[in-house]
Formats: sequence, C-alpha cells, structure tokens
Amino acid sequence: MTGERGDTSRRSLFTLIGSIPTLLIDLVRSEIESLKDEIAGKLKSAGIGIGLLAGAVFFALFAVMVLIATAILGLATVLPAWLAALIVGVVILLVAAILAIVGIRSLKKGVPPAPTHTIESIKKDVRTIKGTERVVSS
Repeated sequence: MTGERGDTSRRSLFTLIGSIPTLLIDLVRSEIESLKDEIAGKLKSAGIGIGLLAGAVFFALFAVMVLIATAILGLATVLPAWLAALIVGVVILLVAAILAIVGIRSLKKGVPPAPTHTIESIKKDVRTIKGTERVVSS
C-alpha cells in the first residue's frame, strides 16, 4: 500500500514538473494580455485628454480673437478705426516676432539632440583609462 502511494506522489510530482513550461507560458501570455489592456486603457484616457486640450486651445484662440477685436474697438473710441486696427496688428506682429526669435534660439540650443557634453566626458574617461590623457587634479 505504501509503495503504491509513493508511486502516485512521484507521478504527480513528475506531472507537475512536466507542466511547469506550460504554466510559465500561460503566465507570460496572461501578463502580456494584462499589459496590453492596461496600455490600451491609458492610451484611451490620454487620447480623451488630448482631445479635450485641443478643444480648450480652440476656444482660447477664439477668446484671443475677441480680445483683439475689443482692443481695436477700444482704441477706435480715441483714434480712427483703421489706425486702431493697424496699431493692434503691429503689436501682435511684434509679439509674434519676439516669440519666433526666442523659439529659434531655444531650438538651436537643443539641436542636435545628442548629449555632446556627456559623449566628450566619456571619451575623456576612456582616454584616461587607456593612459593617453593625463589626469589633472583640481
């Protein structure tokens, strides 16, 4: 009786060991599915958020246009309407030019996007390790 019980426990142990690859594959597949579902949910939320932000920008643009018209109408009470519109238009062009200049300068600082300082530091470290560059202590 004990011999049969020992054989049964060995068979179930061998069966369990034999099923480990299948169990691992099932586990990996379920984790991948869980990951896909989580990413899809987050992307859906991000998409909704981006859409709402685009709507906000759309309405903000109209608000800015209304404020520009208000500025023109306000200046038109003390100046001729054409001169008020011209002044507001020139001010808007100046703001746009300043923003463009600042944006171009900022863009030039970021191009190329390679970490040049870090690359130079790594090259210096490699030369130091090779012994081709002398270490200067501060």
